[in-house]
Amino acid sequence: MRPFRIAYAAAAALTVAGALTGRERLQWIGKPAMMPLLAADVVRAGDALAPADRRLLLGSLAAATVGDVLLIDPDDDRRLVAGASAFAVMQTGYSALWWRRGARPRVAVALPRIAAWAGAGALLRVRAPRIAIPLSAYGATLGTAAVLASDPGLAPEAETVAGMTVPSSDPRSRLGLGALLFTVSDGLIVVRRLFARTSRARRISEGVVLGTYAAAQYLLADPEVHRR
Repeated sequence: MRPFRIAYAAAAALTVAGALTGRERLQWIGKPAMMPLLAADVVRAGDALAPADRRLLLGSLAAATVGDVLLIDPDDDRRLVAGASAFAVMQTGYSALWWRRGARPRVAVALPRIAAWAGAGALLRVRAPRIAIPLSAYGATLGTAAVLASDPGLAPEAETVAGMTVPSSDPRSRLGLGALLFTVSDGLIVVRRLFARTSRARRISEGVVLGTYAAAQYLLADPEVHRR
């Protein structure tokens, strides 16, 4: 049993419920606890992780905690930009971690992400020019981490489809899915910011953003993926 990951799932469910119902207080209870619970699971893994890997993983989760708190109010553009900066630190840490473990960019994996990044950046420049540059810069760090996490070389025995690993019992094979969920979550942040006009639409879209984000972090920060 891994109690910290069970507690993480409960905190994530509370956070999503708070977003869907518009009860910010629930988010203030659940969301700041999410990444520290994953960090506690990393610490619990002890010497199963190389010291450098553990430091990178814990540092990334600390940066994500800052971003989580800032983005409890996603409708404030200043907090959105500050949160993106914190998550850029997290994505850079993840990239360094997966590079250390042998991940390398592959053209088939990188091209669709580059296209998505360019499309989102162009849309932001037209619809929200004040935040276009910082969010596009964050998108570059997200794309880099996602490309590395999706390298089939991280789980060489797993099956691959369209250049990505198919999730299996091997925790390493789930990194690609985690990266995809993170990309979907962040893409939905842009969609929400630009197109969600009603309170109901903003609540539902924020719930989906947080649900996919929580699932992504659950897969990406699993210390079983990063064992020596």
